[in-house]
Formats: sequence, C-alpha cells, structure tokens
Amino acid sequence: MALRPEEVSSIIKQEIAKYETKLELESVGTVLQVGDGIARVWGLEDAMMSELVTFPGDIMGVILNLEADNVGIAIFGSDTGIKEGDTVRRTGRIASVPVGDAMIGRVVNPLGQPIDGEGPIVTDKYRNIETVSPNVVERQPVKEPLQTGLKAIDSMIPIGRGQRELIIGDRQTGKTALVLDTIINQKDTDVFCVYVAIGQKASTVAQVVETLRKYGAMKYTTVVSASATDPAPLQFLAPYAGVAIGEEFLHTKRHVVCFYDDLSKHAQSYRQLSLLLRRPPGREAFPGDVFYLHSRLLERAAKLNDDLGGGSLTALPIIETQAGDVTAYIPTNVISITDGQIFLESDLFFSGVRPAINVGISVSRVGGNAQTKAMKKIAGGLRLDLAQYRELAAFAQFGSDLDEATKAQLNRGERMVEILKQGQYVPMRLEKQVIIIWAGSNGYLDKIPLSDLARYETELFDFIDEKYPDVGHNITKENVISDDTNAKLEKALEEFNSVFKPTEE
Repeated sequence: MALRPEEVSSIIKQEIAKYETKLELESVGTVLQVGDGIARVWGLEDAMMSELVTFPGDIMGVILNLEADNVGIAIFGSDTGIKEGDTVRRTGRIASVPVGDAMIGRVVNPLGQPIDGEGPIVTDKYRNIETVSPNVVERQPVKEPLQTGLKAIDSMIPIGRGQRELIIGDRQTGKTALVLDTIINQKDTDVFCVYVAIGQKASTVAQVVETLRKYGAMKYTTVVSASATDPAPLQFLAPYAGVAIGEEFLHTKRHVVCFYDDLSKHAQSYRQLSLLLRRPPGREAFPGDVFYLHSRLLERAAKLNDDLGGGSLTALPIIETQAGDVTAYIPTNVISITDGQIFLESDLFFSGVRPAINVGISVSRVGGNAQTKAMKKIAGGLRLDLAQYRELAAFAQFGSDLDEATKAQLNRGERMVEILKQGQYVPMRLEKQVIIIWAGSNGYLDKIPLSDLARYETELFDFIDEKYPDVGHNITKENVISDDTNAKLEKALEEFNSVFKPTEE
C-alpha cells in the first residue's frame, strides 16, 4: 500500500516536533603510558583526587596522583586491553562502596561488588571510602566491653567498643583464629562484624567464610576480600571499603567491629603503587606517608557520644611480624597508632599454649574501663599470679631446692596458664570465664592434676548449671560478684571438688 505525500509530510513534521538537541559536556583524557597496573593520562585537568574513572572495556581506575601535566591512575583489573591513545572518562564520583543492611551476610570485593554468587546487592546507600574521622567532641570514652569469648583476652587484655587493638605475631601463630573466635562470640549480641581479607589466598578466604557459615556467624558479618591474585589497587582499597561499610552501622546508632587481616600486606600493596607512581621511597622503600595510610584508617574507630546515638566502631588490625621482630617499621607504626596490642608468640604456640598470647608485652590501654566489675575484680589477681609465676619459673630452672611457698606459687601459676588455654571455635560466655578464673585464683584447682583440668572445667560448668543455675545468671545480670554470689560459688566449688574424681594414674 503506497503512502500519500500528505501522510509522509505529517510524519516528518511529528518527528521534527519531537526532536530535541542536547549538548553534553564530558571530561575525557588520553592514555600517555600504561603498564604494571598504572596509567598516566593527559587531559583530565578538572579531575579530583580518589575519583573513579573508566577505561575502554568498562575497566575502572582510581586517581591517586594529580601532577602538573598528567594524572596517575591505578587500574582495577588487567591493563592488557588498555593501550596508548585510549580515551579515559571521568565518572564524577569519588571512590565509594554500597552500604547498609543489604551488605550483611555477603562477600564482596573492595568496590562493593558481590563475589559470593548470591545475586546483586540491592541498596541505594553509598559511602565514600575515605572520610574524616569523628572529632574529639563527637566521641566519648571507651567504657563498654567487647567480649571476645577468649579467657586470656577478656580477663587481662580487655577490648572496649570503639577501641583499636592490634593483633600481632608471626605467621601461623593463630591471629586469624583469634579473629574468627571473636566473630563467632558476637552471636546473639547487638554487634555486627566486617572482616577484611587483604592479599590472602582465595582458598583461605573461602575457608574463613565457610567456617563463619558453619557457626551461624555470616548472619551478622560482611566479608571484604582482595585476594593475592587481585591487583595492588584493590588490595590498597580493601580496608577503607571495609571501614566505610562499618561506618554505616556506627552512624545508625549500632555497634560494629572491623578486622583488617592483615595490614602488613596492605602496606606492601601501597608501597608497590607508590613506587610505580614515582613517589619517592623512604625507609625500607615505603613511601613517606605510610604512617598516614594506617592512621587515617584506624582513627575512624570511635565510640560516638550519646547525642550522636552512641554507636561504636571497633578496629582489630592484624600485623604479621618476621621472627617476632616487633621493632620493624610497619609494626612500630601500627603499635603507635593503636590503643594496645595482643602479641602472639611462636614458642608459646608450639608448646601448646593456645591462644599463644604473651601476657608480658600484650596490653590494653583502655584497661579495666572495658571490663564488667565481676571480671575486673578477679582479673587483677590473675595477672599478678601469672607475672609471679613467670619470674619464679625462670628462677626455678637454676635451683633445685625450693621452699614450700615457692612451690605453691609455681603450682598455682601452672594451673592458671592451663585454664587460660582454649580450643578453637569455642568462645566462652562471660559468666563461665568468671567462674573458672575465680576458682583458680581462690585455690580450688591447686590439687587438681594438670591433665584433668580441661575435664574439670567442663564438668564444673555442667554441675553449676544443674545445681546452682542462679550463680551464672547473677554474674550476667548484676555484672558484679556480690557477697551472696561469692558464698554460693564457695559452696558450689567445695561440693564439686568433693565429688570430682581425678583420672587414675
């Protein structure tokens, strides 16, 4: 069927009426040089520091150097498809990650993109990965305990909500195990967790996620992973992405703890980026701002004041030492930024003391403020007992004739060391920690053989739950050991010791 001329003209008129001219300005640059995951780009005069840009093939990058005639860009992904002369486009967006409740239970990369195969993350909230930390006026003192479930830490090196406590030690000394126990212990509490894996094998991260799933901990945990095969820019971004995800909970009146596993590899990835960007190297070839790199991350941990909702963000960074050398550059940097450190020692680990915490040089600068009154009352004596035991044990190696008082102190110290040992993935509730440490400090374990202490502990808890259930309830409810609770504990321990049968030799 042929169209009449008037019909054609009416169609053209309609199309002309609908036609709109739009002038769009787009800031673009040209790649001058590319290699080793770094691109030098000319033409982005109005670009911002830390701004995201796109390369051909939808590859993202972040601007890290603003120079007189070019910008230095770190590329997220392979640079093999990028060549000289390619066009680079600004996004106008500072590097940010999606945040909010939709992130809970997910495994994401440092750009907030899911890598767990469970579909897209549906959220309209974003936070810049670099933000200014809360100032002094916006904070309040750290005084609320963050329970790790580990007897040695909760009693002698207490961690408070809003604190920064460093976990430091050689490889294979149980640093990640300590972190996993702490995450598992937050079950049935109001604390969310963000675990950041930096430069680890993807299989190791998968095992961590599987362990958290097994113990029901992924219901309140987000995992940010930049594995060893990921480019250095992603490893550099990972902890900042993790703390940005955590800050959403902080600013919505909730509590969160961020684990950075580990900042040694983070510093190494930043050193690689800095050297490729031609920034001048300093000590051990690290750039001059490597201290600022970690301080601006860890300063974002805070306990906000009540006017801002009282939320908290606790930071537990991990540093790996070489042959126990805590005086190296990066370890000393991070020690000086944090509010204390938990030092894990290889010798202790291999001698069977696990968690392998060296109580001598481990410290929490928040101290008893981050403990309940019940734990604070019994923990002072524990640290003293262990300190005296260590001194006497070193001295007793050289002398054979020991008086009865010295033997008694050595005997008590051995048992206190033994009860602080704890299996993996079995964090202990506060009231049970208080009961067993109280029993040790008051001499109820002195005549129990060392080999029977683990069984003694398990059977004691069962006995108290059955015969004296109000003891644990009162410790939890009152947060103190009242005279009434003390009397019941004495009665319970005497009764249990009379029926406990040591293993026959």
